[in-house]
Amino acid sequence: MTLRLATRSDIPALQRLRLAVRENTLSDSSRITEADYIAAQETLGRTWVIEVNGEIAAFATGYNTGSIWALFVHPDHEGRGHAKALYSTMVNWLWSQGHERLWLTTEPNTRAERFYIAQGWNPCGIVHGELRLELASGP
Repeated sequence: MTLRLATRSDIPALQRLRLAVRENTLSDSSRITEADYIAAQETLGRTWVIEVNGEIAAFATGYNTGSIWALFVHPDHEGRGHAKALYSTMVNWLWSQGHERLWLTTEPNTRAERFYIAQGWNPCGIVHGELRLELASGP
């Protein structure tokens, strides 16, 4: 397993992985474009991948604004600690940007919601049909 920053050449694999997930699925596969992935990893924030045997098994994107845009693990690679490894790397980077509070939105009543709550995130209401979660720095 290798955890590294994503490159443009990873984008086709990120797109395939994003379409393979079982929760928080895209209803329109053209909704997130190659340009969106490029902006996410080069301008708006950073994207990390976990590579297993030469294939992208998981990825995560944190935005400079203190938000999490993506954390996805391919169904064939679930339960191997990839989400926690990416999460730790991403959140540490977000804290290093000087944020006092991080935020994200996800579909309610999902494994993602349970994962983030288990990491200490707090539900803050529904925004445009998605659950907003926040994590404050320090006590």
